[in-house]
Amino acid sequence: MKNQYPKIFEPFTVKRMTIKNRIVMTPMGTNYGESSGEMSLFHLNYYDLRAKGGTGLIIVENANVDFPTGSNGTSQIRIDHDKFMPRYYKLSELIHQQGGCAAIQINHAGASAQSARTGVQPVSASNIPSKEGGEIPRPLEKEEILEIVKKYGDAARRAQQAGFDAVEIHCGHSYLLSQFLSPITNKRTDEFGGSAENRARFPKLVLEEVRRQVGPFFPIFCRISADEFMEGGNTLEDCLDYLQYFQEEVDVFDVSAGLNGSLQFQIDSNNLPDGWRSYMARAVKERYGKPVMTVGNIRDPQVANDILERGDADLIGMGRGLIADPDWVNKVEFGDVKDIRKCISCNVGCAGNRIGNNRPIRCTVNPYTLDGEGYKERKIKKNCNVVVIGGGTAGLEAACTAAEVGCTTFLIEKKPELGGLSVMISKIPDKKRLADFPKYLIHRASKLKNLFVFKNTEATVELVKNFNPDIIVNATGSQPLLPPITGLHEHIDKEGSKVYSILRMIDEIEQFPEDMKGKKVAVIGGGAVGLDVVEYFAPKGADVSIIEMLPTIGNGLDPITKVGTATLMKEYGVHQRPGTALQEVKADAFTVKNPDGSVEDVPFDYGFICLGMKSNNPILDELHKEFDDGSVEVVSIGDSMRARRIIEGTNEGRSIVKILDRRGYFQ
Repeated sequence: MKNQYPKIFEPFTVKRMTIKNRIVMTPMGTNYGESSGEMSLFHLNYYDLRAKGGTGLIIVENANVDFPTGSNGTSQIRIDHDKFMPRYYKLSELIHQQGGCAAIQINHAGASAQSARTGVQPVSASNIPSKEGGEIPRPLEKEEILEIVKKYGDAARRAQQAGFDAVEIHCGHSYLLSQFLSPITNKRTDEFGGSAENRARFPKLVLEEVRRQVGPFFPIFCRISADEFMEGGNTLEDCLDYLQYFQEEVDVFDVSAGLNGSLQFQIDSNNLPDGWRSYMARAVKERYGKPVMTVGNIRDPQVANDILERGDADLIGMGRGLIADPDWVNKVEFGDVKDIRKCISCNVGCAGNRIGNNRPIRCTVNPYTLDGEGYKERKIKKNCNVVVIGGGTAGLEAACTAAEVGCTTFLIEKKPELGGLSVMISKIPDKKRLADFPKYLIHRASKLKNLFVFKNTEATVELVKNFNPDIIVNATGSQPLLPPITGLHEHIDKEGSKVYSILRMIDEIEQFPEDMKGKKVAVIGGGAVGLDVVEYFAPKGADVSIIEMLPTIGNGLDPITKVGTATLMKEYGVHQRPGTALQEVKADAFTVKNPDGSVEDVPFDYGFICLGMKSNNPILDELHKEFDDGSVEVVSIGDSMRARRIIEGTNEGRSIVKILDRRGYFQ
């Protein structure tokens, strides 16, 4: 495979650092840090796993240079004191032992900090929040700016002494240096505001101080938001202009994009294509003749190789892709690319956990983010028959895991294809990346000789009994929730009806007109599924209304999807109606009750009922009754337990290892 993607495996040298290949793990917060700011043992496992997986350069997540003011999380790592250096040294040592290079990103959060976490008011260029509704920061005095400059230099020196091969300065993504660079957040009238040269003065001083402290041979990376994708913000041309003022000390530009207000371009939405940002990296490279790294939904090795072949970039930055599969590089170099567990850019376990809920990161498609595939090394010590009912993502994960540790496994699926709801949803054009996960699972299952798959087969108690099960996994998924609302059951999904469930919409997706101008679309339900419908029809020109009983639309969504859908709805003039309850379904209108108590009809040419999903368990009660003596364990996972997200089902599927352990099969 290495010969198929030759550019990926060309070594790359900058100053005195030589990277064995062109794949770089980009810095991403994990919330694995100790409350003291020290790197934890979780970090050591997490980064060591990616180094073992063949990654050429690992850039450790952003470390705070100025505690507490510069902190952007409750468990962010720190590099503002020598006491943190021993564990950094251990980490760099681990990465080097795997043949990789190690760098660390150093940063000050500025207005992206929160006083509830730091205990102090955030600081910035001006008194402008880093995002809509954010906390108002205090403008920094000149003396404070110069103090922070010195702290960046001190932090870089510590990184060098701790064994890192390079350091990255974060000048993007609505952190402090970005807040000075952006005209949106910098309204100063002194030498640090106004012109591009003045706004670039703070980053220039930082980079010069870092260079002074680390010397001429230590590589300095600089991450930038090359296009802020916000009204009044820096465009790519603006960025190319201001870089002239601080590019001299930069060895490699890490070319990213977006601010807090355009988060869907910073942490890419799942509809953005692989490598979509590479044109920005190329523009920076052509203007300044320096090496550049590009990032942006790069999952496919062919895309990565093509970017390098074209000369758009010198390095490929992968973040979430290496959370999803730490062995991405090794699989490309030595194995089968079909074995890559591709990130689906759902942003649920990574950004959703960390940014949205202040939790440690997890992954929808990789339930063992910290441990990798070490579970495969465990093998059962006595025979075990596992029957899995339902071939969606949860069922496939359970079946594959059971077979991989030695169980004789039977997977029963009533439909002619595997993959379940995720395959259906992926037929919506903007959700096509979702199909990568079931494809991976199906390929994984196909290689397991002790996993027997029965498609087009209805599970019955008698059939299950014939397999002599020791463990039964019920993974029969979910179906649309259709409450007893007047007219709903009479109209939904009937032949010739204008009222659709999400499943019928997907089945008939190719029959909807491409040009929807003049057509009215009404969507009941403002959760993830309802917003999928909005995202499909609004860009086609339809007059779209979304109706949600709760006070907010998009409740429970990850922050990237929230920002992206809010932007889309504003752009296309979607009528948002929170706090509005469905009363009746008619042939061409939804009768709703408004927040003020008034009742009205919302007419439509196409109406969609997206009230969520409910568990579907056709034979679960019978199974419990049949195997009520406890000799056979019957467990429900995924949506069959409760309708939720893919991440819960994947985690529960992998947890069959814990069931086997508990029942003594590994002893």
